[in-house]
Amino acid sequence: MNTPLTPLFKKGIAHRNVTRVAWLATALAFCVIVFGAFVRLSDAGLSCPDWPTCYGKAAWPTAETAHKVVDHAATAIRAVDPTKAWREQLHRHLASILGLLVFGLALATAYRRPKGWQQIVGAAVLTAIAIPLQMKGFYAASTSLVVAAEIILLFAAFRWDNSDLSRVGAITLAVIIFQAILGMWTVTWLLKPVVVMAHLIGGLTTFALLTWMAWRSTDRPIHMVQSNRMRMWVIIGIVLLGAQIALGGWTSANYAALACGVDFPKCAGQWMPPHNFSDGFVLWRGVGVDYEGGVLDAASRIAIQLAHRAGAVIAGLYVLILGIALMRSPGLRGRGASLAIMIIVQIALGISNVVMGLPLWVAVLHNAGAALLLYMLVSLLARIREVEL
Repeated sequence: MNTPLTPLFKKGIAHRNVTRVAWLATALAFCVIVFGAFVRLSDAGLSCPDWPTCYGKAAWPTAETAHKVVDHAATAIRAVDPTKAWREQLHRHLASILGLLVFGLALATAYRRPKGWQQIVGAAVLTAIAIPLQMKGFYAASTSLVVAAEIILLFAAFRWDNSDLSRVGAITLAVIIFQAILGMWTVTWLLKPVVVMAHLIGGLTTFALLTWMAWRSTDRPIHMVQSNRMRMWVIIGIVLLGAQIALGGWTSANYAALACGVDFPKCAGQWMPPHNFSDGFVLWRGVGVDYEGGVLDAASRIAIQLAHRAGAVIAGLYVLILGIALMRSPGLRGRGASLAIMIIVQIALGISNVVMGLPLWVAVLHNAGAALLLYMLVSLLARIREVEL
């Protein structure tokens, strides 16, 4: 049963704290996404083969301490590489700090709900207990606790409205808990492509939810006539961008970014080279295979690259047209111009990835560009509202 509450904690200290933490969490989420792209693209995704530790350490092995972990079970999967291990483990630590911020947001937004804080804390405690159980091999018990935590959070979100952001707070906490599980599977299932892609989508979903929460708690609306129509156009843009990001994640996870060589707009010297879509988009190939470096043949990877290019054309044109439409709307010209410029830059980065042979800095910027485009669209969705007559 919903309890009527003052929208967005107006005039309260709690509201100001939610706003500050939401913006801090949004900024950190962006950093985690970009640094995660750096980890993945620098082939450091399996540099810590165990989880959540790194060769049994809370930190990571260094050049001076690497000899101390030579007998650890994780060395059977990957030999110790101190030059890469720090990247993966630092990414985990940053993600853990983000998780604590999201927990704080969920707690702050739910504290006025009947038994709200108890449900948030209860879900967090179950998740915390599940981690050492997983480390000790009690996988069924660990999974059961995580599932119970997710049910608590989703049931609470279903019951609560969003006048105080409690619903989105609970959902964001549920997403980041599942994101942690995906992070574990990314390592323990040896970079399985569907998990790597889902982990990327989960990170950007968390970022989008935090962006929405930050703007709604800031409460700086953009009033316009026919706002529902514009919001629908923005939602379509988010859906198309999300689909293209998923295709990009699938391309990266299957090491298909250079499937066409360095040819553009042609692929491997042809407009339509031999390709295999049916094999290139098989999501589940079993557990136990080491997917680092990819397992698909050339035709399957070419199919993935062709799909990503086609998606870029569709999503890019739509977002560009949306940006131009916003430029024609009073009060939105600057935002529309920024959106149009950003999509052009993003397409240019994608082309540069191919013709330059996937340099690390360009590939990381391409991931950052996708996150910035998502930020722009979600910000518009959160702020655009009908003119009050």
